[in-house]
Amino acid sequence: MSYAVIQTGGKQYKVKSGEILKIEKLPDSKIDTKIEFKEILAYGDDKIIEIGTPLIQGSKVEANLVKNGKERTIFIFKKRRRQNSRRKNGHRQKYSMIRIEKIFSKDGKILSEAEKFSKPTKKEMSKKELSK
Repeated sequence: MSYAVIQTGGKQYKVKSGEILKIEKLPDSKIDTKIEFKEILAYGDDKIIEIGTPLIQGSKVEANLVKNGKERTIFIFKKRRRQNSRRKNGHRQKYSMIRIEKIFSKDGKILSEAEKFSKPTKKEMSKKELSK
């Protein structure tokens, strides 16, 4: 199983094709658009691995944007005792959810590709229920 280490939003992620991942929100991104990550630090599989210095030129990872959203609210509460001083603040971090489609090597060959993902239709759902 091939994997790649990508860098986005100041963080590094080890990704495999077909994997769904939550990353920091990508600017100007719309749902069901193709995204390319060109900051690849390493890629490989069980037998071989190629590590960049610091990046691997020419390699890339393609992904589809599944959705944009916000995390749960995190409350920040500060209180100074006996001072009648308190402050309450909240924060919701924005994120983008992506699905990794293809991993390309530095010479442009496809290392791994995700299986086609389709939502089951109502007919398929009813057939599964009947077979049970």
